[in-house]
Amino acid sequence: MSLQNASINVTHFIIGGFDTLSRPIAVGVAILITYLLAVLANMANIMFIISDKQLHKPMYLMICNLAVVDIMYTSSSSPTMIGVLLAGVNTISYVECLIQMCVFTLGTSMESFVLAFMALDRFIAIIYPFQYHTYLTNTRVLVLTFIMWFVNWCFMCYMPATVVPLPHCSSRLKYSFCDFAAIIRTTCVNPEKYFNDAAIIMFFILFFTFVFICLSYCGILLFVKLSSNNEKKKMGSTLLSHLICVICHYCPAFVHIIFTRFGVVLTLEERQGLVIGAVLGPCLVNPFVYCLRTKKIKQKLLKIFTHLTKIL
Repeated sequence: MSLQNASINVTHFIIGGFDTLSRPIAVGVAILITYLLAVLANMANIMFIISDKQLHKPMYLMICNLAVVDIMYTSSSSPTMIGVLLAGVNTISYVECLIQMCVFTLGTSMESFVLAFMALDRFIAIIYPFQYHTYLTNTRVLVLTFIMWFVNWCFMCYMPATVVPLPHCSSRLKYSFCDFAAIIRTTCVNPEKYFNDAAIIMFFILFFTFVFICLSYCGILLFVKLSSNNEKKKMGSTLLSHLICVICHYCPAFVHIIFTRFGVVLTLEERQGLVIGAVLGPCLVNPFVYCLRTKKIKQKLLKIFTHLTKIL
């Protein structure tokens, strides 16, 4: 039987990734709370930076861009998972599924590029502190940010361009939302070739950005060796926020995307947990890290809480 004869016309997908879950309500509530906290915290960061002209500086523009990426990234999949777990809405239209896949893929790659750009920012700030505002102006940061979004849109276009022409033999998604792997598994083709192609692209993005971050850290560490103890503490504090964000993003990403392509077998539950952690973890951690460890944002938060306390 040919693929064309075996294929079906898919207008909606059925999300089956949570079918074996023993406590869907508890998991749904946990995802909902985490999602709301992540969105609110990132929106607060954006509002603080936009509303305060003193924060219209390169580093804060990057934090603002990271917050935008985090909101987009977590919103690409969390509402669907919450709908399945708490409302029992386990169907999604074909077009909405493709859009979700594209936004999710864009968020994954953008998170890596933004963290790499922020590593460059910290490298210049520590190695060339007096030339920092010469090298990184607001205009240059905005131009580089636009370039990053454009490049990642180009990477993302591979996914729909690959999926749309393929015939579908099933309308049931194996995973918890519409990512590339879930949609490819509904088609009538052997998925391995497509998985390998996608893994090569994601490996290139992850490897390039991760190596860039590591090289930036190596340059900073070499410089730190020649610095005084007080300067070392200051630099360590500056890097810690970024390092936490890097670990939260790259650890689950490497396990999920890279290691599985090299023979590491994960159960469906383990894969689901990694994907959910990779989406929600960084998006929740990032805004709190930069809120609590960035002096000016922390001071602004304290002023707001002090003002609210006086009113109450």
